[in-house]
Amino acid sequence: MDLTVEGKVYLNGNLINCCIGIKDGKISKIKKILISENHKHFGNSLIIPAGVDIHVHFRDPGMTHKEDFVTGSKSAAFGGISCVLDMPNTIPQTTTVEDIKEKIKIAEKKSYVDFGIYSGITNNNIDKIPEIKKYCNGFKLYMGESTNSMNFDNQNLKSLKKIDFNNKPILIHAEDKECLDNNESLEKNLIDHMKSRPPECEQKAINDVINKLYGNNLKIHICHISSYEGINLIKKFKDITCGVTPHHLLLNVENIRKNQSFFKTNPPIRQNCVREYLFKSIQNNIIDVIESDHAPHTFNEKNIDFDMAPSGIPNVETMLPIFLYLTYKGKISLNKIVELFSEKPSEILNIPKGKIEIGRDADLLIIDLKNTCKIKKDNLHYKCEWSTFENFRAIFPKHVFIRGEHLIRDGEIILNKGSGNFIGG
Repeated sequence: MDLTVEGKVYLNGNLINCCIGIKDGKISKIKKILISENHKHFGNSLIIPAGVDIHVHFRDPGMTHKEDFVTGSKSAAFGGISCVLDMPNTIPQTTTVEDIKEKIKIAEKKSYVDFGIYSGITNNNIDKIPEIKKYCNGFKLYMGESTNSMNFDNQNLKSLKKIDFNNKPILIHAEDKECLDNNESLEKNLIDHMKSRPPECEQKAINDVINKLYGNNLKIHICHISSYEGINLIKKFKDITCGVTPHHLLLNVENIRKNQSFFKTNPPIRQNCVREYLFKSIQNNIIDVIESDHAPHTFNEKNIDFDMAPSGIPNVETMLPIFLYLTYKGKISLNKIVELFSEKPSEILNIPKGKIEIGRDADLLIIDLKNTCKIKKDNLHYKCEWSTFENFRAIFPKHVFIRGEHLIRDGEIILNKGSGNFIGG
């Protein structure tokens, strides 16, 4: 064995004092007692699987003044995320084999954590999907306008149903374009933004997915679900997965008074009653994953008139630490946290992460649930240097291992950029 770690290990829903043996980056043994030359004893600290974020926008290439794979992946690492999946709405958009290969090269040089790449689906590349699927980890489909989103005619949904996606997920931005166009108006604040992107747009888009795309064993995932209407549709289909973001779970328009442009995002933050319903949907096993939808813009880009400000919120570093604090406070179980952040994302992507199990990647977090702090933007690693979760309480991992390598030790990053691997297409 190359390494053994000892502590209170999360195994199949239980915390057990034992040791994990690691060889060649994989978990090779799990026993009460293991000895090796490189043994790390973490006392009563928790050892849980690292998180997998299936939804990030690292803005690389083309918008690296906002974020890039260096700062984005470092932020992910400090937030307990060992693997990220990057969205295709960069410049150029990632919609061809060549652009996918180029983004992989960029990330291989820069990323601290493991990563995957999505291809966008457009009106112009549908016939190329059989070739594209060999190189990417899944596909993103925008049914309505968002930041630098791809042009797609929803009438083409039926043609996608005939394509073999090789069990790779199709992630859906579910806001119907026609509905958005019909509700478009001048937006002066978050209430206006919410009204211009009403729940009916999400409902109509999900209905179209169900009626035109669902079936033929396609793996469909609805991103950042945000409404009663969306939840009540999706819960009827157990084989369609869905994700929810921290901002839709933790924020509501009634409580945000200042700096509203910084909270502008698509789909919009809604009322507190909706937020509570989304949280209950987690407890009721309707929502499968918590995904960051990490979408940073610079302070100056956001600090303008609301109507002109771009949509998007940075999230990748703070989401898991906030929910670990909620676990400490008894608001959500550790079992549910591991399921939402680690197990289910890995299952959707079909990657050997997200669980402490022999044969899986040794991606581990060492957590002290009493080590709480307040989130401060100056302590985060985003290039944008701001957070909508300023002063939220959180628990950040003290140690992070990726494939058995000590990535973060006592709150300091010790591996070099480029230590992250492409998880394979």
